[in-house]
Amino acid sequence: MKNNIKRGKVTMAVAISIACFALVLVMFMQFKIVNQTDITAIENMRETELRTELANWKAKYEETETKYQETTAKIEEYKQTKQSNEETEKLVDTELEQVNLTLGKTDVEGEGIEVFLRESKSEDLGEIIADNLLLIVNSLKQAGAEAISINDERIINMSDIVTIEGSSNRFIKVNGQRILAPYVIKAIGNQTYLESALLGNGGQVDEMKKLGYDVSINKVNRLKIMKYKDEIKTKYMN
Repeated sequence: MKNNIKRGKVTMAVAISIACFALVLVMFMQFKIVNQTDITAIENMRETELRTELANWKAKYEETETKYQETTAKIEEYKQTKQSNEETEKLVDTELEQVNLTLGKTDVEGEGIEVFLRESKSEDLGEIIADNLLLIVNSLKQAGAEAISINDERIINMSDIVTIEGSSNRFIKVNGQRILAPYVIKAIGNQTYLESALLGNGGQVDEMKKLGYDVSINKVNRLKIMKYKDEIKTKYMN
């Protein structure tokens, strides 16, 4: 009887020991699994964070690069626009200068000739009239004169050269301004052509000299002709 009881206690003890060992083993395995799971999660978390951070930096870099490219393109566009505007401005200035030269609105200098006409004291000769000056001016234009003036009144396409008959005397007006003798006609152009046009056979100066008028021509290497002083107006052109 006693042996049966003792044997039962031993068996129970062994069973309890086995149960405790199994429990400890199970707990150890669970703890190990938990530890492994936490480390893996942490590593996964770090890798995810790094990937996210890298993606953020990449996005920021791409955004900065895009802004840099846009800014560079705008700067280049501004440079081209500025250069284009400067070229356009220079072209406009050049064209405006050429127009002013053509219209006689600019003082000019160059080689040319001066024609001096003095009133004769001889009673046999008539006074110099506007037609005499006009014939000389037309001859100079045909000879290629680039600028002409009479007593510093610039001659343009719209200039008037007329003789005014007064009550007691007559006088000449150019561009509406009264001018007095001696009359000085200046012309810029090829000196040889200009002089030949006036002194050649049938030239106006040659004809006036033959009649006895006091007319002379001087060649000038640096001749200055003043600009047209009045405003250019038109009545019928809009």
